[in-house]
Amino acid sequence: MPAEGRTGGREITSHIDISTPSIARMYEYLLGGAEHYQVDREACAELLRVAPSAVSVMRNSRAFLERAVRCLAAEHGVTQYIDFGVGLPARENVHQIAREYVSEPRVVYVDIDPMAVAHGRLVLEEDQGTLVLGADITRPNDVFDDPRVVPLLQARPTAALFGSVLHCLSDEQRPAEVVAQVRERLAPGSFVVISHLVSDDEHDRREISALMAELTGGRWGRVRQRAEVEAYFAGTRLLEPGVTDAREWRPDGRLQPPQGTDEWTGWCGVARI
Repeated sequence: MPAEGRTGGREITSHIDISTPSIARMYEYLLGGAEHYQVDREACAELLRVAPSAVSVMRNSRAFLERAVRCLAAEHGVTQYIDFGVGLPARENVHQIAREYVSEPRVVYVDIDPMAVAHGRLVLEEDQGTLVLGADITRPNDVFDDPRVVPLLQARPTAALFGSVLHCLSDEQRPAEVVAQVRERLAPGSFVVISHLVSDDEHDRREISALMAELTGGRWGRVRQRAEVEAYFAGTRLLEPGVTDAREWRPDGRLQPPQGTDEWTGWCGVARI
């Protein structure tokens, strides 16, 4: 199944590879979704042997992202969002959450995974206010300059969402620079939302990162340290409670799975730029 997108101003076509685990499909499986293959389920089984808390960590990180969107829409009136590394459609997607609090939200969903793009276009492009873009998030200027994005996002405060995606970027892909480039393209008063896998234990960081790189054919970055994630927010004004565990960022009382082990966690924050 092909999926088309734009990179550097030209159309690209990718095919869904079901012989190698996909990060997007593994994430979908861990979230309890249905769009995955046997190869993804087997990869998740291997991951769970090394990181037994993977299900709870991923679900708590996703719940954080949903709470962050609710906060930005309800408390700050944000109507525009760019969801970098959206993955496969969730039960509650950004435009659906925002629509509960603001009228006519505009959302650009970005991913390079062909299955995420194909399914996203079927599910997420509900009206003229939503767009699914097949693009490389390490080239954010291509996203902002895409002729389909330019008329959609106006010069007003916008939230850039990096939900569980920056740890998929290697150091060579410079995730901090990706965030910085995105911030430069946003209007004053915009926001950045980040959730990232972290671990305090060097052995766990190396073991999990090496396994994920092996499982996904090298399409993985690394589990990082808390200070590295906090550095992404340098020069911004953090919303309370600052950069913290996903479970502790403005909990709303909704039941979330307990984290039975602590080999890693989701480290999250929301800031105004």
